[in-house]
Amino acid sequence: MARAARPRERLTAADASNIVIDAPDQVNVFLMAGVLGPGGPVAPDGAVDLVAVRRAIAAIVPAMPRLSQRVVPEGRRFAWDTVPLDLEQHVRLVEPVAGRAGFEALCARLMVTPLPLDLPLWELLLVPGVAPARVGMVLRIQHAMADGLAAVRLVERLLRPDGMADAAVPTDGAVPTDGAMPTDGVPPTSAAAPADAARPPPAASRRTLRARLRTLASGWERTVAILRPVVPRTVLLGPIGPQRGVAFVDAPLESLAAGAATAGATVNDALLSAMAAAAEAALRDRGEPVPPVLPVSVPVALGERGRSGNAVGVMLVPLPTGEPDAARRLRLVAESTRERKADARARGSFELTRTRVGTRVFARFVRYQRLIVMFATNVPGPRHPLALAGAPLERAWPLAAIQGNVRLGVAALSYAGVLGCAVHCDADALSADVVAAALADEFARIAALA
Repeated sequence: MARAARPRERLTAADASNIVIDAPDQVNVFLMAGVLGPGGPVAPDGAVDLVAVRRAIAAIVPAMPRLSQRVVPEGRRFAWDTVPLDLEQHVRLVEPVAGRAGFEALCARLMVTPLPLDLPLWELLLVPGVAPARVGMVLRIQHAMADGLAAVRLVERLLRPDGMADAAVPTDGAVPTDGAMPTDGVPPTSAAAPADAARPPPAASRRTLRARLRTLASGWERTVAILRPVVPRTVLLGPIGPQRGVAFVDAPLESLAAGAATAGATVNDALLSAMAAAAEAALRDRGEPVPPVLPVSVPVALGERGRSGNAVGVMLVPLPTGEPDAARRLRLVAESTRERKADARARGSFELTRTRVGTRVFARFVRYQRLIVMFATNVPGPRHPLALAGAPLERAWPLAAIQGNVRLGVAALSYAGVLGCAVHCDADALSADVVAAALADEFARIAALA
């Protein structure tokens, strides 16, 4: 008997905003790059058994329906629609690259290559030539499927070692999460809900009204802030060109955490502090003056996710510049993040992006904003080693989109004792190699504090 077609499911507001904001010149994808060692489908000489990889992915797809769903218009909204999945289109072997530099260049090109909207919004590419007897791996997903946290959980399901228990894999189409991962506030609807569930008591109505007024006030404040020219004109801001630069940076996680702790800071604070130093280096490389403060946008996980793939608020952190002392800069950053994180979680996702029209307005505004100059993302990584059909994942770097008029972003992931960072920038405006070198130097200075 043929399986009944899965009914369409409307995208949550947070997920739909990522479809609306996608543009040909600013592709809204999250990319995970990695290096696979010999084992399973990867031979000792680096050759790849593509059939074995596709077979392993095919075995996982039934437990992760989102992998076989595309996005389709449904009136004025969008819906997930189940379609036949052709793994020959989604799991592919690409041309060899010339070492790590070639791998970075490939990832840069992929960040300006749209995913076709008439297919499920993901692909897994295997890349020979990354290193001797090693194969590169690139997983690309459209942000409507997942934010950084949910994307890492998706990677954990796709790359789980043989024999690992998989009881936590959901069967409802949502991107997988686990109990330790904060989730967004859009609970699934239920046909079995009592008829009077939609009529709250008067006290609850008053609270709801107050909450709506607070949301309206917060939304107005944050919308006006977008148009406020906080940052002087700088090469860090401007129209983003089609040529992108990507560079990977690795830092030993334990020593970085120990060094940060001496200043009362976290690894996330260390990333932000190093980004301030790296941005200063990028500006000096272009012969530009360094502003006294470099505001950075940092996503923070919200308390509930429900069926949404995206559940983040936005924290704006003013990074201090001109501070030669690594410990003092760290303390300043840590103080700032402690003050701002709770407020970002309380406000939730940006108010304009909660509707389709609002998202279009937001996408237009941010191309001219001078409120922030960088994006930073730090995603907690898997707690155990991962493998693709038996090929161990040895290194991993997340790569996030740069959008609006922000020309520089850094994403980080903790995995296998290493903080793997990926610099992503407009190559016509900034040098990814300069940013990466300064980032690595500042990580070393922070680790040396211990």
